[in-house]
Amino acid sequence: MNVNLQSPSNIVSSKLQAIRGMNDLLPEQSRLWQYFEEQVRRLMARYGYLEIRTPMLEQTALFKRSIGEVTDIVEKEMYTFEDRNGDSLTLRPEGTASVVRAAIENGLLHNQTQRLWYAGPMFRHERPQKGRYRQFHQIGVETFGLTGPDIDAEVILMSARLWQQLGLYEHVQLELNSLGSAEARAAYRRQLVEYFEAHSDQLDEDARRRLHSNPMRILDTKNPDMQALVEGAPKLIDHLDTESQTHFDQLRALLDTIGIEYVINPRLVRGLDYYDRTVFEWTTTALGSQGTVCAGGRYDGLVEQLGGRATPAVGFAMGVERLILLLETLALIPERAHDTLDAYIMALGEDSARHALALGEQLRSRLPELRVQVHCGGGSFKSQIRRADRSGARYALILGEEEQRSGMIGIKDLRNEVDQQMLDFETLITTLSPSAPRV
Repeated sequence: MNVNLQSPSNIVSSKLQAIRGMNDLLPEQSRLWQYFEEQVRRLMARYGYLEIRTPMLEQTALFKRSIGEVTDIVEKEMYTFEDRNGDSLTLRPEGTASVVRAAIENGLLHNQTQRLWYAGPMFRHERPQKGRYRQFHQIGVETFGLTGPDIDAEVILMSARLWQQLGLYEHVQLELNSLGSAEARAAYRRQLVEYFEAHSDQLDEDARRRLHSNPMRILDTKNPDMQALVEGAPKLIDHLDTESQTHFDQLRALLDTIGIEYVINPRLVRGLDYYDRTVFEWTTTALGSQGTVCAGGRYDGLVEQLGGRATPAVGFAMGVERLILLLETLALIPERAHDTLDAYIMALGEDSARHALALGEQLRSRLPELRVQVHCGGGSFKSQIRRADRSGARYALILGEEEQRSGMIGIKDLRNEVDQQMLDFETLITTLSPSAPRV
């Protein structure tokens, strides 16, 4: 018997790497994420939405019952395992089901309306590609207890305002559809099955697998050989129940009044089973085939499906990686998103290090928003000014023997060709104040 055993030393010396599709976020990138997240946080506050945080790990049954067992996510993409007690657990592949579970469990839905938002990592085992990873991040909005088209319009308007804040509005397109009531979808489903059965020779393997379990997902196929067949299929929007049609017409009227442009996409069905009535996507052509950056809709039956009282609900989720990629692709990251420091304090001489640390603390106390870093580790003037420049700071503050004797602080503008100055502490505070004019 030949047994190939690695020695402990070989195991230790082997190169450890991140899991495929699960990426590190390095400091240069994290600044862009902070910029984006701050824009979102400000937006949610302006609309009165409150943040909710849920665990990354849930019972597998939660996602099977909510997303649907005959979906790509449940069938092929979830990270599922048994824990030591034999319970089946899953890393969350999306955020809505967890928020609904938390809202039911914590009594947030009884005779109440809720406007909530969340942010965090999700996990799906799919082929990694640019802007689409196995650990990815979503920011989402979920509202509960409101039945009218006005709340549908509000979540769409909220997303539109975010695109305006980010400079993306001219680069995205809103697509709308209605999936109608459960009864209307059941009747339409029968028509769809009959249509595709009559053309079974043109169905690919995925379509044949879904024909009797989830035929509406066939409409979302990316197979170019099936596009003509799908285009000829009956359209759900032509078979809506009266109430859903009225709801959809009223939503369109609200968007028209406010001036939000959209296109009706009768093939838009979304990949999750819990949607009904309104569904929408924001898409872009700037990222190639992965064009959806935000998607959502109404899911009035999900709360009851997961054990709560029947509760109307609508929301959306956006992919953070894709949106940041879009901002980078279109060069829409503002310069301030790259800034890290306002000032870098240089300490020249042994005694200056103590004074430099004290100066840093004084500046942080007087100017709480100031971003200031104190040089540590000694070194020559040349090496410290080089580090100050590399830090991205606007100013280098210089403390040496001369400055200590005079009680002044040297200040050098690292981004503009102006002479170095000597300032007293109060004048320095005025110069560094956020309200001070910038060249």
